[in-house]
Amino acid sequence: MKKHFWLKAAMVAATLTASSAAMAADYTIKLGWVTPDSEVDPYAIGANAFKRLVEERSDGRIEVETYPNRQLGDERQLLEGLRFGTVDAAVVVNAVVSQFEPAFQINDLPFLYGTAEEAYAVLDGRPGEILAEKLRDRGVVVLGYMEGGYRSMVNNVNPVAKPEDVSSVKYRVMQNPVYIDMFSMLGGNAIPMEWGETFMAVQQGTIDGLEMPVALVDAAKFYEVADYLSLTNHTYSVANLLMSERSLSGLPEDLQQIVLEAADEAVTEQRVRQQEVEAETVERLEEKGMEVNQVPDVAPFREAVAPIYEKYRDDIGAELMDEVFAIIESR
Repeated sequence: MKKHFWLKAAMVAATLTASSAAMAADYTIKLGWVTPDSEVDPYAIGANAFKRLVEERSDGRIEVETYPNRQLGDERQLLEGLRFGTVDAAVVVNAVVSQFEPAFQINDLPFLYGTAEEAYAVLDGRPGEILAEKLRDRGVVVLGYMEGGYRSMVNNVNPVAKPEDVSSVKYRVMQNPVYIDMFSMLGGNAIPMEWGETFMAVQQGTIDGLEMPVALVDAAKFYEVADYLSLTNHTYSVANLLMSERSLSGLPEDLQQIVLEAADEAVTEQRVRQQEVEAETVERLEEKGMEVNQVPDVAPFREAVAPIYEKYRDDIGAELMDEVFAIIESR
């Protein structure tokens, strides 16, 4: 009797193993990003939409494994991995991408996009194609330009309503010259720092604050360590959905097309949801104890940082800048 029991158990186990093997995906895409896997995090919203759509449209032939919270490394490491094919896909903020391809600095220019619709017109138009072509030359495919949301200032010193309020405040900025110059021109102390070190630095008072999209203030729980959120909306944050060219070309052509189409749909879905989340988040952060203020007039800020545009014109490319300005002015 005992022998028959173990024989049946072995047969069941073998059947389950065979069934699992039959159901296993033919291909796996490992997708990383540095922020939390949260329902309100803009990176996570897009990454999870991409995962769902790719798996559905490929009928399970592709599995997208997600790795939030820097599990595959910081953004510079993710981008390096994409270039060399050791990372399949990632969501990477524009400010990091622009360190590898200077033309992407167009999106880092402060107060460039007055509305999200202006940004969409640029990114979904010829300028976005030009940027994608430049990055593909470096072995990285732009699957889409997701929305990180407008970046605002968070600190523990004072609300920001005019440029003078930035003076002498120590702000963490990404390791990007445009961001460093912007805060320097506003009189602040710009301190380049990796994302993974920032929360503790604010908590311990090593820095006074940082600048970031509103939704990420909530998702990363900066309301626990910072008092003031000022809606400066100084930079429209592009969250680039990227894939290693090596990983994409390693898929059969039909699956490559599915990935590209799923990415397009994921970007559209993410932008809509990000807009909703941003509107909801301000009220939620106030309920959690943050003091939130609008900036009554951004003109003095624009005037203070105006020299940045000319300084980076050659790095970005005069023709690209002029094309972007023309699109914005036509809207």
